[in-house]
Amino acid sequence: MPVTRLKLGKLKVVRRQLLQRYEHQPFVSCLAGLYGCQWRRYQRARAQPGECCCSKVECGSFGLLILTFFLSFLFLYFWSEAQNDYNDFDWFNFGTLGFWFPWSLVLLVVAASLFTYIALLLVLALCLLSEGQRLYLHWSHKTGIVVTLAFSVTATAILSDLWSKEWKTLLLSLQVTAPFLHVAAVSLMVILAWPIALHFFRMNKRVRQVAVLGLYLSVLFTLYLVPLGMYSPCIKEAGTLGPFPKLIGHRGAPMLAPENTVMSFEKAVEAGGEGLETDVTISYDGVPFLMHDSTLRRTTNVAEVFPNRTHHDASNFTWAELQQLNAGNWFLSRDPFGTVSSLSEADCSQAQNQSVPSLAQFLEVAARSGRLVIFDLRRPPYGHPYHQSYINITLQVVQAHINSSQVLWLPSEDRELVQAVDPQLQQTSGEKASIKELTDGHITRLNLHYSTMSQQQISKYQSENISTNLYVISQPWLFALAWCAGAQSVTTNSIHILSNIDKPLFLMTPEEYSLMWILTDAVSAFLITAVFIFHWWRERGLPFWSGSRQTHENGPYSKFRTELSDVWSISSVNVRPDLRSTPSSPSNPHLPTITEE
Repeated sequence: MPVTRLKLGKLKVVRRQLLQRYEHQPFVSCLAGLYGCQWRRYQRARAQPGECCCSKVECGSFGLLILTFFLSFLFLYFWSEAQNDYNDFDWFNFGTLGFWFPWSLVLLVVAASLFTYIALLLVLALCLLSEGQRLYLHWSHKTGIVVTLAFSVTATAILSDLWSKEWKTLLLSLQVTAPFLHVAAVSLMVILAWPIALHFFRMNKRVRQVAVLGLYLSVLFTLYLVPLGMYSPCIKEAGTLGPFPKLIGHRGAPMLAPENTVMSFEKAVEAGGEGLETDVTISYDGVPFLMHDSTLRRTTNVAEVFPNRTHHDASNFTWAELQQLNAGNWFLSRDPFGTVSSLSEADCSQAQNQSVPSLAQFLEVAARSGRLVIFDLRRPPYGHPYHQSYINITLQVVQAHINSSQVLWLPSEDRELVQAVDPQLQQTSGEKASIKELTDGHITRLNLHYSTMSQQQISKYQSENISTNLYVISQPWLFALAWCAGAQSVTTNSIHILSNIDKPLFLMTPEEYSLMWILTDAVSAFLITAVFIFHWWRERGLPFWSGSRQTHENGPYSKFRTELSDVWSISSVNVRPDLRSTPSSPSNPHLPTITEE
């Protein structure tokens, strides 16, 4: 009786192990089916100890998958961090193609979709490797990888050629995202430790083992040391953060109203802007008015009112002609920032009736609200009646409608003459220069593109009472970086968003960052070591290959292949000889009786 119970108990253990083995098959079937369309068990194969995880062709496909993953991620990261300048990109395409379309968002969606697809394929491959399966990638996925790779490389090359300054934006973004990218990269290496350790201990060639482990450890140690070279103005001692930068509305509040309209500037004031920025052009009859582009076709209905003058220079229109144009309908129909749906009916109605404003109207809004103003002044083309006197005309309007001390005078032409005529103007330069050159030119402010941001230079200029304004900053992460760098003001499209920020999105002390770095590296090193020890312990009892012969080493099980699956059978149990089946009793088979060792 005890022997029978022992026999049944042993058989139940074996049965449970076999059931666990078969219950695991649906998961593997799903992985192999999605990765290589191998939904049936007989279509796939396990990688035997000593064998490579895949054929040479499949190794090449897997390598191409990894390359595509990193290149598609690079482009997705590059383009997502360029979101601050999407509006410029879309209007550039409008000027080139002649019609409006949100190309920037479409490009982002396509890049995100392709990267997600490649990332899922890589996850499937890693799961299959973790299960000890041989890789086989379906031809349709190979086509998808090639398409994604071609798209990522082509898009990156074209944008680098047309919009190379965005690489500076990417480098700036690393000053905010690098600590988190470091954690993500190290976490990925921890996940990769499982399949790498599994196949490392199953390899029978020392060269392969050294190559795989050497490459893995090289990447890992490089990631461990990357933070040594990281710099960010947002990693600073507690209490050293400067004051909140002043916000200057870029062409008003262009997300809430049509740009360069009275409504837009009023919205900027309501949202908390302390300054207003615009662009000034001189009409054919000498009236300074607000217009950013050299033509009127983007922000007015000139194609309807003056269809034969769509491509004429804006300064060749008289003030009376300009007043016939609508400067608001385009905003509602094209919705350049995707914000029209958030506007009230009253705001939409007001936006629909906006006209091209004059410089005098703009200055009156600033004077009533006590706001600073800064503007670019475009010189009329040769042959224009005011080609030579455009600065005098503009100065007269400024002095008649606002206190000169509220004006940040940006035009560089005849600066000395302007300073002599009206010394109360705050002379502002759009270019970097030495302290001596700036002070000799009576420069009190710098108006610089955000890509030139430098905490050291901003601090140096501030020590000489020269303020720095950075333009155009609309994304919260970029604003946080400008704040940490010490910028005194920023020009922005999203004044209603940035005015609600209480503190930088990323801000930590050097001690906190060091702790984050050390903990990440230490925990990952422990987990990776544990994974390798586990696989060493597990694999030392599994069969290994010696030439073409399969042998055993200290293992209680032998592994053999059937047509459908791998099955484990007991190999080191004692079978009582007296109960073996013999030729003399073929009709009375007996199960072998299992006895304790």
